[in-house]
Amino acid sequence: MNAEMSTKSNPLLKPYFFKIGGFYTMFGFSDFVGFLLALLLIYPVVSLVHELGHSFFAWIFGGEFSFSLGRGKTVFKKGPFSLNSMYFLDAFSEYEHLKWNNRLTHFLVHAGGIIFNLGSVLVLNILISQGFIEPHTIFVRYSYFSVWLATFSLIPVDYGNGNYSDGLAIYHVLRYNEWPKLTG
Repeated sequence: MNAEMSTKSNPLLKPYFFKIGGFYTMFGFSDFVGFLLALLLIYPVVSLVHELGHSFFAWIFGGEFSFSLGRGKTVFKKGPFSLNSMYFLDAFSEYEHLKWNNRLTHFLVHAGGIIFNLGSVLVLNILISQGFIEPHTIFVRYSYFSVWLATFSLIPVDYGNGNYSDGLAIYHVLRYNEWPKLTG
């Protein structure tokens, strides 16, 4: 079945196919622009919110913390925050010496990124539903990336060298009363 036939038989598919040079494709120029926007702006903001969640709880419980957006050469540093040249690739946080050093506080520090990602989506939805801000594609993409990052952060993964995903770190905190290092 070609794209022309499928769009005729199902008009709901028509907006998803574009004719470029005699060929039907699912992706047009606006999709490429949207992808770049998501990669270079939206995902870094989602990552920043995630790391702010970890840092917020470390700060609340009297810990020392730092967080970094991206990989590569440091291009900006202010206090505990640093921005690296490839800011869109990754983000990570570190903390130590919590003043309130117990299972609950370490759980909240490791879950902080997930709490902030999902909490920001909830706040965004409330603001839209109450008419404070207008719905926009950017907010949809932000929400998708936030839920995606929160979900994948919960998957228990051992990255090696004592680096755990948030999910595995939370498991170690709850099950073994251990305080694994924060890796993002």
